[in-house]
Amino acid sequence: MIRTSKPARPQRTIKNLHRRSFEIRAGGMTEDGGIWVEGRAATFDSPTVLFEWDGVEYSEQIASGAFDGCYMGDVIFNYNHGGHVLARTRNRTLSLEVKDDGLYMRARLDGTEEGRKIYEEVTGGYIDRMSFAFTIREEAFDQTTRTWTVQKVKRLYDVSAVDIPAYDDTSIEARRADAERMALEHRNADAGREGLEHRGVADAMALLRRVRIRTKLALFLAKERRIPHEKAKSAP
Repeated sequence: MIRTSKPARPQRTIKNLHRRSFEIRAGGMTEDGGIWVEGRAATFDSPTVLFEWDGVEYSEQIASGAFDGCYMGDVIFNYNHGGHVLARTRNRTLSLEVKDDGLYMRARLDGTEEGRKIYEEVTGGYIDRMSFAFTIREEAFDQTTRTWTVQKVKRLYDVSAVDIPAYDDTSIEARRADAERMALEHRNADAGREGLEHRGVADAMALLRRVRIRTKLALFLAKERRIPHEKAKSAP
């Protein structure tokens, strides 16, 4: 069963900001001296395990078409989701492109000293992962596969080179809380069905007892009516 929701969420709070990791690589130098890094920011329809709870793995994936209508008018590139802005879409030093298999990015880093240092670290293999931060407009949960599908991304905030790639702890805890709530609802629903079944059996037994009592009463009354009649027939 798939549950669809359209949560109303604030634009930017830590609670509602999701982060997902991906690979980064050096994109080389252009003729005008520009130095670039590039990577695939999101892979579509590829589930990633978020956590395991009660022996069951829970995953998340981003659907193809999730970035249709997403606001990407001012996305920045930075380091560990903080510090100086190293590139951004607004001045065309950061470009984003949605393809059939995912969302791709390309950032020019020669404009700042920090950007040039990041490029050297990416080239040297010291940094090889990135993360992007976004909010969700629409999502669905598949009870069978225990998988959340991000159907629509509301806004993409940043792409960031990171030291240690990881899903954002806050968003994982929110997912875990959802899983626990749904498990509780499922248990309550099962208990409710069992209660209804129990009440159904009890009602049936009570009805059977009433039918038996009425049958016995009818037989008794019929017998009582026959006795005077039989006595009158046998009188001399």
